[in-house]
Amino acid sequence: MPNRFHGLVSVALAAAAIAVFAFSAAGQDVPAALQPPANEQLLLRVHAKGDQVYTCKTDGAAPAWTLKAPDAQLFDKDGKPFGKHFAGPSWEANDGSRVTGKAVANVPSPDADSIAWLLVNIVGHEGNGVLSKATTIQRINTKGGKAPATGCDASHAGQELRIPYSADYVFYAPK
Repeated sequence: MPNRFHGLVSVALAAAAIAVFAFSAAGQDVPAALQPPANEQLLLRVHAKGDQVYTCKTDGAAPAWTLKAPDAQLFDKDGKPFGKHFAGPSWEANDGSRVTGKAVANVPSPDADSIAWLLVNIVGHEGNGVLSKATTIQRINTKGGKAPATGCDASHAGQELRIPYSADYVFYAPK
């Protein structure tokens, strides 16, 4: 019986080790360029699901899909509706608090078919609520949302294209 018990324990430990390795390998490290200032701490994390909206612009050197705005719903850690993300770029919580940001750093997504990861400084606040103290946002764990490299030409000038995406937005506030 002791040998059978040790065998079961060994199998259980091996399974646990594999699960831990798989979990840590799936998690993406945030690059140093996207770290918030040292005097900030985690405020909250939300998940976005929606679209990146692009417009075919033909007034530059070469026709290209240009970002018009994000259009996404935000969800809390329990999957409950938290708010929305839209042009500005802006993030609005269901309590009416809203922030507008400006990207200050970006790093290509580990997924080549996904939009970049960002560090965003908040440049405007509206309303009182959960986002009122936020000063910095990270966009990480992006999936999709990247504009196609082709399909924008003179015959498609002004056309809009919606590309589905998801991402995590991590909000920071002063300590």
